[in-house]
Amino acid sequence: MRLHNHAALAVLALAVLGFHAAASADPWDALETRAAQAHGEAGLRAARFLREHRPESDADLDADMLFANLDLALRARAEFPWAADVSEEMFHNDVLPYAVFDETRENWRPAMYDRCRRIVSEAKTAEDAIQALNRDLFNQINVHYNTGRKAPNQSPAESIAQGRATCTGLAIILVDACRSVGIPARAVGVANWHNKRGNHTWVEAWDGQRWRFTGADEYNKNGLDRGWFKRDASKAIPGDPVFAVWATSWRDTGNPFPMVWAEGDTSVHAVDVTHHYRNEETPQSQAGDAPDANAEITAYFRAWDGQTRLAAEVRVIDASGAESALLTTNAGTTDLNDMPAVALRPGSTYHLVQSHAGSEYVTTHTTPDKSGSETIDLRIESMDRALSRAEAESAVDDAWRAHTAAYRPAEGQSVFWNEKELKYKVRRFGDAPAGERSLWISMHGGGGAPAEVNDKQWENQIKLYEPAEGFYVAPRAPTDTWNLWHRRHIDHLFDALIERFVVEEGVDPNRVYLMGYSAGGDGVFQLAPRTADRFAAAAMMAGHPNETTPEGLRNLPFAIFMGGKDESYNRNTVARQWGDTLAELGGQDPDGYPHLVRIYPEHGHWMNGDDKEALPWMAGHARNPWPTKVVWKQDDVTHDRFYWLGVPESAAKPRTLIAASVTGQTIDITIDGSSAEQVRAVRLHLRDELLNLDEPVLVRVNGEAIYTGRAHRTRAAVDHSLEARPDPVLAATAILDLAW
Repeated sequence: MRLHNHAALAVLALAVLGFHAAASADPWDALETRAAQAHGEAGLRAARFLREHRPESDADLDADMLFANLDLALRARAEFPWAADVSEEMFHNDVLPYAVFDETRENWRPAMYDRCRRIVSEAKTAEDAIQALNRDLFNQINVHYNTGRKAPNQSPAESIAQGRATCTGLAIILVDACRSVGIPARAVGVANWHNKRGNHTWVEAWDGQRWRFTGADEYNKNGLDRGWFKRDASKAIPGDPVFAVWATSWRDTGNPFPMVWAEGDTSVHAVDVTHHYRNEETPQSQAGDAPDANAEITAYFRAWDGQTRLAAEVRVIDASGAESALLTTNAGTTDLNDMPAVALRPGSTYHLVQSHAGSEYVTTHTTPDKSGSETIDLRIESMDRALSRAEAESAVDDAWRAHTAAYRPAEGQSVFWNEKELKYKVRRFGDAPAGERSLWISMHGGGGAPAEVNDKQWENQIKLYEPAEGFYVAPRAPTDTWNLWHRRHIDHLFDALIERFVVEEGVDPNRVYLMGYSAGGDGVFQLAPRTADRFAAAAMMAGHPNETTPEGLRNLPFAIFMGGKDESYNRNTVARQWGDTLAELGGQDPDGYPHLVRIYPEHGHWMNGDDKEALPWMAGHARNPWPTKVVWKQDDVTHDRFYWLGVPESAAKPRTLIAASVTGQTIDITIDGSSAEQVRAVRLHLRDELLNLDEPVLVRVNGEAIYTGRAHRTRAAVDHSLEARPDPVLAATAILDLAW
């Protein structure tokens, strides 16, 4: 028999190999047979490409679904003019696949093909078709953005059944729509923006020349390569699994797409396309994401209590604290769309204060990053009610009682953080009423030695000092490295240790003391400046500060005890230098840097117990949790809060220096030199111990006023503060986030 076409040759080859669909239970064998029968070698290559790169979980898919997908993809390639010029490699990778992510596998292509070919019937180019699909499809199937969807990675049918989807579900629909009419398309996204505010997914489609981007169900009549996310994407980090921009690929690329809803799942392949956005391949004139300086958002306001509309007064306050508008919302028999409107700036954050029935409710709102209009629905149940001072203090008490009631410590004399265990020994001295007891944390020496050596140092430390009153605790360093007490986990473990004694043993959070000998003294040098807001006083015995500096000790009484003959590592010389520096700092700031320095001329590394004079000196001090001046020098181990001053986590950079002071109702923040380039935002944790929260607050940064307005007390501020730091005395009742 003589065969005259490639399809017949393919069928014969398959028959010889025994790959008849009827005889095979493997759907992928059946797909190859049917693809070759219907589309010859092109069909066979397509089937084999799908099979080679499919996820393992797709081994048992329905053969009819697989063939319908392949058959219609190849029909679209022949039908639509823009599809004919697509390379086979791109067609296989970005048109042919039956899925985008790990969504439910379904036979979506027949219905999508029928609907979408009608939508693009007038399109002359691929770009016209992409725009038409994004403009019309979502309205036709009645699916739009809504976080109330059941899953982020919904299939088209699942989203249509619910009438809602988030950005990922919408992107799946638009990618499938483009593919159904022969346009290469892929989902694109970030697992987290550069500023860590969350993930996002959008779409790239091939216009015949290059990849173009668009937000799914975010049609822009001015064309492609426009989107609110463009500027954020331009700050993505190439190659980073979390912060890069990744595009889906059916072909194995060696890189997984970071699916935030299925962390650890590497079944979806990805291409790093960050450079598409960082290199400004789209001309700025077409980007559509930089708002015109004169652009406005028309904001319409409604107020609600559950399902009931309210007539409420609303004050709109900009980021500087200035009142931008005062309006009253409508209720009663007025039409739902009868709403007061004000002009706001695009891409700006406003504080919204709603007054109703004698109470104030507060929230923040950020406008879209482009001109247009939006409806702002203020719902009492999702806003924070502003509290009086008495209510706020009661809220602190209530929240702390709830915290202590839920507290479940580890068994035995250990606390834990991130798989690190801090064992401790404890002795109790004297007596004091619950809530007034003291805690003394005393760090042992050693380090850089076998465990048994450090264990002996630990055993010695619990015997070393005897305060007149309080719990004297000697913790065992979790590691045996030279820097026993320097490491990040120590800060968190000590927080847990303090919390345990405050909750279980009635320790006063303002009477926690820190001390340490030798390597433990090294730890005091390191920990005291960077965690000064935890302690009432600190004493360093026979240690070395290494690279740390004392600026952060402004509000922490600090004692230095050293043998005059302790010359190892120049301990004695460095101790004197620290004493001189503390004296100089105190001279420049007479209300700050209380200190005591004892250099015993006759002693070497062992001070023969003379350093015990530290304890009564320390016991004479209590922590001031709300000092009117704070000096914050970040260490190599950084934090996002120090007393009442805070910074975003992204701005917590080593060695940055910030000073802040309160005079009356004015907060002055001074950011030192190079630190000013790294710190562009602060979070102020406020309480009436510091200033009167019933009155406006003026905040200045390096002399420039950035905010004048109220800082409202809320239960949300209390809860956030106690969750981040379980310290009822340091709990903020108002939080003010400011950026410049």
